[in-house]
Amino acid sequence: MHLPIIYRDAHLIAVHKPAGLLVHRSPVDPSETEFAVQLLRDQIGQYVYPLHRLDRPTSGILLFVLDSEAAAGLSEQFLHHTIHKAYLAIVRGYAPENAHIDHPVKAQVDKYTKASQPQGITDLYRLATCELPIPNDKYPHSRYSLVELRPHTGRRHQLRYHLKHLAHPIIGDPRYGKRVHNDLFKTHFDSHRLLLASVELRFTHPLTQQPVHLQCLPSPDFMAVATHLGWADLIQSRCSSAPLAGPQAYPA
Repeated sequence: MHLPIIYRDAHLIAVHKPAGLLVHRSPVDPSETEFAVQLLRDQIGQYVYPLHRLDRPTSGILLFVLDSEAAAGLSEQFLHHTIHKAYLAIVRGYAPENAHIDHPVKAQVDKYTKASQPQGITDLYRLATCELPIPNDKYPHSRYSLVELRPHTGRRHQLRYHLKHLAHPIIGDPRYGKRVHNDLFKTHFDSHRLLLASVELRFTHPLTQQPVHLQCLPSPDFMAVATHLGWADLIQSRCSSAPLAGPQAYPA
């Protein structure tokens, strides 16, 4: 597997992670032998170090550092939540136009540790809606929204859990979603993935102190569904409003 490079300089590299690929070895699937860290290391011929993660079913921008100096600078930004991230998601129903979600995120380990649930904060912006002439449950039609999500904290499964909390779960989510809608997208659009994509990352370069703004389109399997729903042009416009930054910027 070749990981598309979105950005690269002497200290940082960002790639487009496909849905279904683990970032690194994980108890989620101990039998898995292929990881983004390993693939990128072999691809560029040097060690890489991830500073954040994307859930296995989530696609999009994944940032790595290439040396300890860059790692220290970016770790500080992640710790203080000064790195700005944006995601696109396709969700059930007509989501609110705007929402500020400040709600605990139920961690999978809570039942073992009895620890309090960490607070998570996410802003939601509805970009588009559609209604399909396909019945589901007791309803004669099916309604969906395209939303932009901007997390201010980085809790595990935060976006997926917050959308469930709003009663607008992300399509394709087997844990927090609605099976009837997941099955509808499998049957009508051949979509077998979580429709959540990391499309934007803004941060301060840890060595040059210059702003870096990275963007990419969702992967082709996400865009195929968006095309069916009439949202492809909107997403194209949303994800190409600013150029990739840095001395060496590679197209996704």
